Amino acid sequence: MKRAGARAPNEIDFWRGFALLTIFVNHVPGIALERLTYRNLSLSDSAELFVFLAGVALRKLVGGQISALPAPALAFRLLGRAFTVYVAQIFITEVAIAMLAAASLVYDAPFMLDWHNASAVFHQPVEAHVGLMLLTYQLGYFNILPLYVALMAAAPAIALLHRRGPTLLLALSFALYAFALVFGVNLPTWPIEGSWFFNPLSWQFIFCLGFALAGADGLGGFARRHARALRLAALPVALAGAAAALAHYSPNPRFTPEPKLVFMFDKTFLSPARLVHALALCALFVGAWRFVAPVAPRVSGFFSLLGRNSLNVFCAASLLSLGGQILRFVYGGHLATDALIAIVGATIMGSVAWASEWRARLPSSPAPLRSG
Repeated sequence: MKRAGARAPNEIDFWRGFALLTIFVNHVPGIALERLTYRNLSLSDSAELFVFLAGVALRKLVGGQISALPAPALAFRLLGRAFTVYVAQIFITEVAIAMLAAASLVYDAPFMLDWHNASAVFHQPVEAHVGLMLLTYQLGYFNILPLYVALMAAAPAIALLHRRGPTLLLALSFALYAFALVFGVNLPTWPIEGSWFFNPLSWQFIFCLGFALAGADGLGGFARRHARALRLAALPVALAGAAAALAHYSPNPRFTPEPKLVFMFDKTFLSPARLVHALALCALFVGAWRFVAPVAPRVSGFFSLLGRNSLNVFCAASLLSLGGQILRFVYGGHLATDALIAIVGATIMGSVAWASEWRARLPSSPAPLRSG
């Protein structure tokens, strides 16, 4: 049932909730449920879905309640969202570092300080904390939000370019994507030498595609008018990707022509095979929610609840995944342990989402005290 003040369940929130639960499971390597997530039948995974839907959500925002804002006010509003995501990233990263440090002490396992690229925090604390603030230093499994910060920082430019001309936006976005692929350009990391796991120069393209496809005109209008044909075209693409995933096939870099990233199944650069397969899955399953909702209203409502509160739930899911990794290290990867992680994790994620909406319904200021 829809709670007062909350959005009714809808397709975007449903799939965002689905992506959040999938990310939680996939971030606990080896857990039994991991074998049931759709990345085992796909060249793409929940990261592509999450970023695509973020672009969809941005279009709904700038095309709805803030569509009439002048450019400075629009930029201020969107950059405020980027800052909120940035603060969330810093918070969960510091909590994750504390969890690893505590686990290493409690279980006398100093090697846990090296988990997920965390060693620099303990061996180069000054440089590492500067890098954390600059987002040039990222822990493994805590590297999606930095991408989201970069995308939301670019959101004012995306929204204003769309106002100027939707075709111009997609042309520039594709040009940046192609440039990153062909020349292998990525943002550097520091103090650990390397590059971003999710390259913003590449991943901005699926974000912008989500933005464009969410509209009623332009590319979005075309997709709606030809939905049946696109779905038929997407089916063999989805099946081919599933076959490649089941066979664990990936092109051999030694025999791949230049530019290699165009032909690989690279996640960091969102190579075309991953991008096309993600879009094919979206084409196949768009509209499925209206059939799921009447058959499984509780599942639909739960997923939508998570999706409505995606940032808070994502933060909780990231820390819960790390907790699940530590729990499996201590007690082993038994089915009972995995079931406990899944049940407790989903319950806490739902509780965080519920608490977020409950807090939003509280009065903005307390009633004044009366004397006498």
